[in-house]
Amino acid sequence: MAADREFLNRIPYFSGLGPVELDGIRKLIFEKTFERGQMILIEGESAEALYFVASGVVRVFKTSIEGKEQILNMVRPRESFNDVPIFDGDPNPASAQAMGPVVLYGIRRRNVEAILRDHPRVALNVIKVLAARVRDLVSLVEDLSFRHVIGRVAKILLEHAGDGTAPLPRLTQQEMAAMAGTAREVVGRSLKALEEEGAIRLDRHRIVITDKEALREIMEAPS
Repeated sequence: MAADREFLNRIPYFSGLGPVELDGIRKLIFEKTFERGQMILIEGESAEALYFVASGVVRVFKTSIEGKEQILNMVRPRESFNDVPIFDGDPNPASAQAMGPVVLYGIRRRNVEAILRDHPRVALNVIKVLAARVRDLVSLVEDLSFRHVIGRVAKILLEHAGDGTAPLPRLTQQEMAAMAGTAREVVGRSLKALEEEGAIRLDRHRIVITDKEALREIMEAPS
């Protein structure tokens, strides 16, 4: 699957570029594929390329010395990851893993630098992307600091439901725990509580949202 011009123009990095500019960037892109569970990046290793998700979902996470995981971001189509080490030259600050079959478009560091020099519009787009990323991290800190676990779980369910335009991989309770900054057993109890509130239905290995508004109220309830 080659990176087509229309797809590139929908990537925030390249928004607003003309056909000739996009065609020049296409020549610098390489493609990689991964299966569910495959590691894409390892925390602490050198960063070789900036990646954009063409299809699938990638989870970006930190791991403590004890092996506890904290998911920082779930990266979906047209979104980027590994931006920071490409720009500051330091090692990967987090690991990345495929949540299912994933296709990535990559641009090597030296080519990213050339694109920024040649296309000032891209540099402005990058500032906006990184500013949004900072807001997301501030929101994560806020959730971990001030929101009850059940509220965090409700938020994860609402966000992972998406807009219905593309299928998303199922989250395990362990993955939800890594996103919520808690233990799998606590997530299990929270899901049971949400079911008792009528917000969701636990259907074997599926979680069905039955009352989005109730779920949103639980998410927004003060701690």
